[in-house]
Order: sequence, then C-alpha cells, then structure tokens
Amino acid sequence: MQATDNNRVVYWGTGRRKNAIARVRLVPGNGNIQVNDRSGDHYFNYNPNYLSAVKAPLETLGLENDYDILVNAHGGGLTGQAEAVRLGVARALCKLDPENRSPLKTEGYLSRDPRAKERRKYGLRKARKAPQYSKR
Repeated sequence: MQATDNNRVVYWGTGRRKNAIARVRLVPGNGNIQVNDRSGDHYFNYNPNYLSAVKAPLETLGLENDYDILVNAHGGGLTGQAEAVRLGVARALCKLDPENRSPLKTEGYLSRDPRAKERRKYGLRKARKAPQYSKR
C-alpha cells in the first residue's frame, strides 16, 4: 500500500515469521532503521546477523542509503522479528516498483517461511516428547 505522510511517499509491507509480526514502512531517507521507536542497532542488540537480514532486500537492489525503515514489531523473538522485517521490507519494495519483484524473488526474500512451533499433544510432555517408559 502507498500513502503520503507529510508530503512523503510511504510504502507499507507486512512480514511474519514464527510468532513474530512486523509492520514495515519504507520512507525516503538515508538508511536509518527504527524498530518500536528505538534505533535498529539497539533493538537488535548490535547483532550483525539480524541487521544484515533486515538490510538484505535493500542491498540486493542497491537502495540501502535511499530509504529509512520504520518498523512496528511484536511477538516471537529477535530472530523471528528480524526475518519478519526482512519479508516486510521486500514486500514494500515490490510496491515501490513492480520490477523489483524478480531480483527479490530469486534471492528468496519474498518467501514466507511457514515453519512454526508444533502444538503440544495431551499425554506428552512436549509436541513429541513422551514420558519415560517403565516396564516394571
């Protein structure tokens, strides 16, 4: 979705991974990342893996210093949130220009990872872990 915010064009994208949901806005700027009103570096604990995952779709297109990433993320942990932000950024870039879709798709940034925690079953300790068997 495209909206205007104080005469700036804003591109929206939503990403999900595990239990994490990230609502991402791309705003013309200079490459800053802001997650839940905190700097992206501080929010992701200065972890280079999380920060590179968030910036990866922009780096694929060579736009890493052209847009600011504003994120509202909740649920899950930092790994799930970082990958949810990556998907949201990729989806927003597709709305920015439809020709961005093919390079992002070949890199795998538009694929929603469906893996999530399996539910616990009754009679078991976890999803598949059974109580210890005692013969006597």
